[in-house]
Amino acid sequence: MPVQFNDFFPTAADLESAGAAQAALHGRAAEATRRQFHREVFVRAVVEVSNFCRENCTYCGMRRDNRALKRFRAHHEQLAEMLLQHRPASVTDINIQAGEDPVAVREIVLPLIRSLRRETSLGISVCLGTLAPELYAELQSAGASIYIIKFEIGNAAQYEKFAAPGGYDERLRHIRLLAETGWNVSSGFIAGLPDQTPADLLGNFETARSLPLSGCSVSPFIPGNETPLSGALPAGSNWTLNSIAALRLMRPDWVIPAVSALNLMEPDGYRHGLRAGANLVTMNLTPDDVRGDYVIYKRNRFIMTEERVLTAIAAEGLTPSATGLAEFYRECAGKNSVAATL
Repeated sequence: MPVQFNDFFPTAADLESAGAAQAALHGRAAEATRRQFHREVFVRAVVEVSNFCRENCTYCGMRRDNRALKRFRAHHEQLAEMLLQHRPASVTDINIQAGEDPVAVREIVLPLIRSLRRETSLGISVCLGTLAPELYAELQSAGASIYIIKFEIGNAAQYEKFAAPGGYDERLRHIRLLAETGWNVSSGFIAGLPDQTPADLLGNFETARSLPLSGCSVSPFIPGNETPLSGALPAGSNWTLNSIAALRLMRPDWVIPAVSALNLMEPDGYRHGLRAGANLVTMNLTPDDVRGDYVIYKRNRFIMTEERVLTAIAAEGLTPSATGLAEFYRECAGKNSVAATL
């Protein structure tokens, strides 16, 4: 699929819209999604393999200064047995996620990817933070093809204020490096951070538009109990859902996830995300004995099970894609190569 740009760029009024204006914005986004992807939604599963993290983001419960958190690294053998023998039939791709923990990458993630690549045809994505280029190459050689690395905040000063991972310029440099070395890169940002203005939120779209991405997410700010922002107000639903719709209209070809935190934002938030233009869903397969300590927001997470994911898809009149996400990206790359020779 050729990269698609158009003239749409959201305004502050778009991001703050409500009522009839919001319904029209979301309707346009849904129409754009159906034109590009028909009624199909990609279905993946996530396993969270470590909550150790060397970063100290003020909005994340896994920040290194959270001494109250029981840290874990999952066992490769347990994850491999579960994914190889007991994964739901609807899953076409696996996302392996962790705090920024290079030890877990070497001890758990790389062996797990090799097992999955040897035994299955699943697409493999990773969300592991900023790593050394050599480690990116090892992950790619092992069989992963999609890297999820969120830029979080599209403003250098605010990036520093909230102690987001590493530094703003470093984060964007790594996103570009990953794309240049053959990864399909998905990124994302947070809507509704404390004191965020509509102009700040629009800055995220400027940043996203400037990067070589295959997809982008929007996560609502949910104050974590064990973070410096525990007393802040959570994000309202309008900014987050309107941002999803605006991303879809800005880049019709992007894969846009519905994130589980949408259901912490409002009842049926996940379904509203699909209605606003999201076309990727994720069920959580992290083992029960460690899942409670993977605390990005609050401990009372909304866990998207297979039943919840498939129910949300069906309720919106959509259908799980038979084509996996990694396979879809490969097909797009092939079409782009052919188009470039014509």
